[in-house]
Amino acid sequence: MKTIGIGLLTACLIGMGMVMPLMAQVNYEPAPENLEAREWFQDAKFGMFIHWGIYSVLGDGEWVLNNQKIQIEDYEKLADFFNPQEFDAEEWVSLAKEAGMKYITITSRHHDSFSMFDTEASEFNIVDATPYGKDILAQLAEECEKQGIKLFFYYSQLDWRRDDYYPRGRTGHDLGRPDEGNWENYIEFMRTQLTELMTNYGEVGGIWFDGHWDHVDWDGENWGDLNVDWHYDELYPLIHDLQPAALIANNHHVDPLPGEDFQAFERTLPGEKHEGWGGPDPSALPLESARTMNGSWGFNLQDTDYKSFEELIEMLVKSAGFNSNLLLNIGPMPNGKIQPEFVERLKQMGEWTEKYGDTIYGTRGGIVPPQDWGVTTQKGERHFMHVLDWNDDLLFIPGFPGIVESAVYFESGEPAEFKQIEEGVFFYLDEDQKTDPDTIIEFSIE
Repeated sequence: MKTIGIGLLTACLIGMGMVMPLMAQVNYEPAPENLEAREWFQDAKFGMFIHWGIYSVLGDGEWVLNNQKIQIEDYEKLADFFNPQEFDAEEWVSLAKEAGMKYITITSRHHDSFSMFDTEASEFNIVDATPYGKDILAQLAEECEKQGIKLFFYYSQLDWRRDDYYPRGRTGHDLGRPDEGNWENYIEFMRTQLTELMTNYGEVGGIWFDGHWDHVDWDGENWGDLNVDWHYDELYPLIHDLQPAALIANNHHVDPLPGEDFQAFERTLPGEKHEGWGGPDPSALPLESARTMNGSWGFNLQDTDYKSFEELIEMLVKSAGFNSNLLLNIGPMPNGKIQPEFVERLKQMGEWTEKYGDTIYGTRGGIVPPQDWGVTTQKGERHFMHVLDWNDDLLFIPGFPGIVESAVYFESGEPAEFKQIEEGVFFYLDEDQKTDPDTIIEFSIE
């Protein structure tokens, strides 16, 4: 469908109670650079998610505008208080690298409409609206290039501030906006900002879209029909034309659309169905699981339920065993510092990845599907068994897909005792070889 007339058609269909067809990048064929980037992405396995914006001033998460029903004219005043003088791009990127992370995904614009970069499309941005007056993304892009970390941009399709985000979706009501607007103007705004992001910051790893679900009904278990046209048939080619290697993901909770290059899962592992997030089954695209270190994405002063180092390592290991990356979130404070609890845990993870990363980086999901006791990973002909839940010294794997030739404990190199029968393989675990939170056995098969 051509661009001309879509706004009128959308309005007519919505008025008649009909929905728009879900359009994407039809006949998309990834460029060679894109396929190479997908391979790199799958090998990377571990990234840092950063949710940061003026909402951090209130210390109540990134949904505070919606949740507290703050009037737009009042919320905009937060920009005057956002002056992160202690932000240090080198410090942030170095921490990600020390943790063993290979890429960073940061919120360029969240649902509150505030842009963390210098944009001509809106004055509501960190350069024009705050006393800080500097482009955060430019600083990170420069430092990521120096340290060999890839930079991705989270980009919100949903907007709680702009009048032209109309018709309204499921969220962001009662904030003082008029009940009218021009959807086509909003699409043009997004088009302008995405062009800036893909043009002004060097090589970009990709775009991580979020907010599609705002215009989809949810019954508590399943997503319904889309009732607007997001113009993916224009926006996806725009990104791929400007940077063919850039990877596109969309946190829409439905099967991947043509033009998307990896599949994102929120707060869950690919294929798991729990916590109300479930989502679709994993596809053949590279996979990524986005998770938090406490319960919040943006800085939340009262959320002190920090996951332990052991829990975070289990997340990383299980993600790899589910053939997925882990995108682990931090929500920096309004002064530009990262919470010490996050720093401590990331440094601990770095010590672990330095020692055991060979069993994670560059691997794919192993030949044994994820089990209650743990997962397996595979790198070429090398196979790794990650025992996360050691309840018994005898571990039986039924229906083992292959003949085990040898097995050793990864840390010590000592032989791991096993016995294979027609029904599967017994591993006789040695308590002296146990390494919390993950005991790793490397094995080879015929």
